[in-house]
Amino acid sequence: MSVEVVNNGEILEITIDRPKANAIDAATSQELSTIFESFMKDSKTRVAILTGSGSRFFSAGWDLTAANEGEAFESDYGVGGFGGICELKFRPKPVIAAVNGMAVGGGFEIALAADFIVAADHATFFLPETTLGLIADNATVRLPKILPPNIAREMLISGRRMLATEAQSWGIVNEVTTAEDLLPAARRLAVRICQSAPLSISAVLDLMRELETVSTSNAMTVLRENQTYRNAINSQDATEGTKAFAEKRAPKWLGR
Repeated sequence: MSVEVVNNGEILEITIDRPKANAIDAATSQELSTIFESFMKDSKTRVAILTGSGSRFFSAGWDLTAANEGEAFESDYGVGGFGGICELKFRPKPVIAAVNGMAVGGGFEIALAADFIVAADHATFFLPETTLGLIADNATVRLPKILPPNIAREMLISGRRMLATEAQSWGIVNEVTTAEDLLPAARRLAVRICQSAPLSISAVLDLMRELETVSTSNAMTVLRENQTYRNAINSQDATEGTKAFAEKRAPKWLGR
């Protein structure tokens, strides 16, 4: 096994464990795809935390040793694409990337594909693909939607490194912590997420993806016609949430 999974009830913790750099070959990516696909369908787990073993690398991205041995750049990485998440389409639940060191190339792309990033203060993000004659394809799609064009181009073309604190200042990273507090911080965020209604979370995630390319003038029409939105506002949980507020108690979510 190159991936370790710990199920803590509502929170699933996934650790990429491939010393020395947690690089990902096609087999590991397929393993992660299976894990993420199962997580998204599991009615009991609410949030996943993805991290890397050790303290130096979150992930070095594509395993270049495997590439030198003949693994193709466009290999079968599983239904979720590279790292099991970069192209995963069915995503009703949030994923937190706990970046414990360098997030390089595809490792950075995996972190960008997560819904939240908590980073250790020594974490570094960079994309060396063009220096290898390659292209960080997933980052080329995602990064310009977060960063100003000139900064995105600099990272994608020159391979320059971005420290965790700068990544936080640009809105890539949600929280920067000490190395010791990284996983506890990710778990605290996961617990806060679990306090919200699961159908509401699913609707927000789905709507953010659907509305990304919709004009402001059409957005509310699209929103009101979205099925996950309608499921959430008409759910038993919607009634339970308002009732719990009035009764000054914590809601008991049913997920329906």
